[in-house]
Amino acid sequence: MNDRITIPIWAIGSFLVLMNTTMFNVSLPSIITTLQIDAGLGSWIVSGYSIVFALSTIIFSRLSDSLPIRNLLTIGLSILGVSSIIGYMADSFSLILLARLLQACGAGAVPGLGMILASRYIPVERRGRAITVLASGSILAFGLGPVIGGALTQMMGFHGLFLIICLVFVLIPVLWRLLPRETSQKLQFDFVGALLTVIATASLLLALTQLSFLYLLIGIAAIVANVRHLRHKEKPFIYPALLSHAGYRKLVMIGFCAFILNMSNLFLMPLVLSQVFHQSAAAIGLTIFPGAILSSLVIPFIGRLIDKHGNFRFLLGAHFVLIISILITAVFLPHSPLVILFSYVLFAPSLSTVTSTLSNEVSQILPKEMVGAGMGLLQLSQFLGGSFSVALCGLLLSWEKGLPVQAAFQNVFFLLFLVLLAAIVMVIRYRSTRQVQSFEA
Repeated sequence: MNDRITIPIWAIGSFLVLMNTTMFNVSLPSIITTLQIDAGLGSWIVSGYSIVFALSTIIFSRLSDSLPIRNLLTIGLSILGVSSIIGYMADSFSLILLARLLQACGAGAVPGLGMILASRYIPVERRGRAITVLASGSILAFGLGPVIGGALTQMMGFHGLFLIICLVFVLIPVLWRLLPRETSQKLQFDFVGALLTVIATASLLLALTQLSFLYLLIGIAAIVANVRHLRHKEKPFIYPALLSHAGYRKLVMIGFCAFILNMSNLFLMPLVLSQVFHQSAAAIGLTIFPGAILSSLVIPFIGRLIDKHGNFRFLLGAHFVLIISILITAVFLPHSPLVILFSYVLFAPSLSTVTSTLSNEVSQILPKEMVGAGMGLLQLSQFLGGSFSVALCGLLLSWEKGLPVQAAFQNVFFLLFLVLLAAIVMVIRYRSTRQVQSFEA
């Protein structure tokens, strides 16, 4: 495999997949207005995508143990492309939500399989550079996604966002030719564990958004059944050895909180700019753009500093900058849209630093044979945190309809401040119990 060609093209796929998330955050006010739905229901367009994307990512990663990467990628990109056509033609909330969920099913093939491709076929001396290229596609999507999404929504309506994702059809024959040929192995996939994980996460999210005790009971029952299943399965969907590692568990919780902040902020900022300051979709994208593009520019420099000075000081320091960012938004939100612009300039690079240090730390504390599963579970926890937070934000805003709109948004941002305080406590506790040596799986 010629990784100098294959990896940059794969990064284009990563760019499209992540941009598919950021574009819809910006266009959410337009979708809510056009379809005449409330913020709680509209949040499913983001949170539903995130939770299915998270589950799809780890499922594709685990399937790659038995099935060729290029076959799995072709299936994933085909699903993503076809569902984008469905979304472009949809004219109701139910069909648009269905298209988004199908998009997420296919999009999950890109991030997980990209990391596996790099670790499987690229020599160690070039692997770090390849992973950075893959990551750059995702980071750039956070910078350009809001601008492209705002411009397309302004020109074509939100349906145009589905149309641009159809570009993945071009990538399928190109990557099929470039990716190495692999032979299929005997399929060893824990379908029961995967199904129980899907049921548990979906039920708990429904319990939160619908305030349903029945869904809560289903979710708890699925978790109990999954725990019992993990104890008896030789190669379970989620490795119990990971959950027994105290340091890794804390990192997972920190990642969970990080994406609560990330997805909540990406969900709330467009609504604030639209409902408080009456900005257009294009203006919203331009307001978010400086912070996002700054993050993509500084992350390589931050990565070198992390390699030189270690993870902890950057992990802790980034959380304190995040606190400043969220407090600025919570206190000064009613005054000017420039408050959102400035706070996100602080927020975006700090959040990228947190996620980079978490991934780096996981790769250091886990043995080599567990790094892939550990990264997958970390990513799953992050997107689950994002999914639950977006759904909860939508629910809180629905509850606060009687308050002035500025006050409602401020209350949610103050709650995010409390999440940050909890995250900082976990970072400090992780430092005190950090286990550098590998543990026995």
